[in-house]
Parts: sequence; C-alpha cells; structure tokens
Amino acid sequence: EVQLVESGGGLVQAGGSLRLSCAASGFTFDDFTIGWFRQAPGKEREGVSCIDSYGGSTYYADSVKGRFTISRDNAENTVYLQMNSLKPEETGVYYCTASTVFDGNIMVVDYQDYWGKGTLVTVSS
Repeated sequence: EVQLVESGGGLVQAGGSLRLSCAASGFTFDDFTIGWFRQAPGKEREGVSCIDSYGGSTYYADSVKGRFTISRDNAENTVYLQMNSLKPEETGVYYCTASTVFDGNIMVVDYQDYWGKGTLVTVSS
C-alpha cells in the first residue's frame, strides 16, 4: 500500500518555526517529485513547495520564499519542510504529495499521484 505519512504539525506562535516530515512507503521514492500543499477551511488548496526526485531542483510559492526550505533524504524515504517566521494566515492542513511531474513554476493538484492524510498546523497571533 502506498503511504505518505505527515508529522510535525502542531501549535506555534506567529514568528515561530515548525519542521514537517513526510515518510513515504509503497512506491519508488526516488522516482517522484515530493511536495507540500496546504488548505485552510473554506479556502483553495495551494501548492507550497516541492522538490524533484534527486533533490536538485525546488519550487516555492511566492508567499513562502525565503522562509521555508524543502529537503529530502532518499536513503530514508523522507521529505522535510522547514517553516520559519510563520504567519497566522498559514494555519491549515498540510499535505504531502508525490508526483511524476516537476515544474519549477507551478504545482498542480491534478498532477499529484499520491496524497497523505495531512497534518494540522496552527499559527496563533
């Protein structure tokens, strides 16, 4: 069974940091771009960041550039998202995804092959 299991979410004050982890199994991890989407209640799901299969190229949404860093450890089948200087509007469920597509300019929901169940991030003011 394909699994993407997120962890590391929780409650943090505005300006604080969290590191999310995505542990993958059931597929060839290093053949896939791994990414993060987020969704607040009542809002559109948006792509946050992704990293290509070998870790050579990354994408970041404009809103998180300079504050978030994505990385992957293919030996451990794990991707991380370091989130710094968090803002209250970044509260939401963060989903890990796997895709055969890498595009340095956009993340497309329909191009994601696998989705995790999400981890909740709450940023308080």
